Order: sequence, then structure tokens, then C-alpha cells
Amino acid sequence: NISTMKLTIFATLAATAAAFAPSQVAPATSTALNAESVPLANGSMSFNRVCREWRCKYTGDKSDSESLEAVAKAVEEVLPAIKGVSEDITVNRLVCGGCLDFKLMMTVPLADFGPWEEKGFEPEGDFLEKIKAIEGITQVETQTITNMEI
Repeated sequence: NISTMKLTIFATLAATAAAFAPSQVAPATSTALNAESVPLANGSMSFNRVCREWRCKYTGDKSDSESLEAVAKAVEEVLPAIKGVSEDITVNRLVCGGCLDFKLMMTVPLADFGPWEEKGFEPEGDFLEKIKAIEGITQVETQTITNMEI
């Protein structure tokens, strides 16, 4: 029927990334516009926020690593642009001294994710190119995941 078709189209557009499209059409009361979540795992969990993660490996000890210091400077350069992605963005920086991971996680409401994805997750491209050029930085990668506070 038409209302089911409209809901299906809306759910597809709201989810944007195929990896997050619901496997079943949600009830008419569940939409991203009213902050309801997209169901996962047969309804046992859901999400309405999506995270883009940028990560790499650095070299040296976390307390005095030159490559980690250079990544920190690169983050400071792009942080204003990142924070401009959404009024409700959350930015987390993670550093592991044991496995030498650096991660920057930017989480936005589902409604803001699609427009950001359409723009190539700006300033992702420039940032990744900058850190790839840093001596001692390896395994530069990205990932899109759900990120929900529970």
C-alpha cells in the first residue's frame, strides 16, 4: 500500500548507508525525524546515531611519540570543520599506548549522517592524506559504525 511504500522510501533515505538499512520496515511511529531508532538484531537493539572513525597506528612511546604529536596537530587543524558537520556531533579521541592505536570517532544523529556522507565526510580526505605523509604513521583506515550510549 502507499503508506507502506512511503515509509519504506523514507527509511531507506534516512538510513543512507546500505549497511544501516533496516531489514524490515519499521512501524509508522518509528522514524528518524522523531528521534526514534532503526532496529537491529530482531529489535533487541537499535540506533539513531552513526559514527565515522578515522584510525591509524603510530610509533614510539605515547608520552613522547613524534608521529602521535604530528597527528594531534593535524586534528587541531581540522577540528573546527569537524565540529561544523552537525550541531549535535560528538568527537572522541582514543589513544592506546599498548597497541599504538590512534582513533578519532565522530558521531552524528542519523539525520545528519547522509548529508555528511554525500560530501565525502569532509574534511576526511585532507586529514587522511596529511596523516599518511607523517613518518611513523601506518595502517590509516576508516570505518562507519553505529555508536549508541546505553
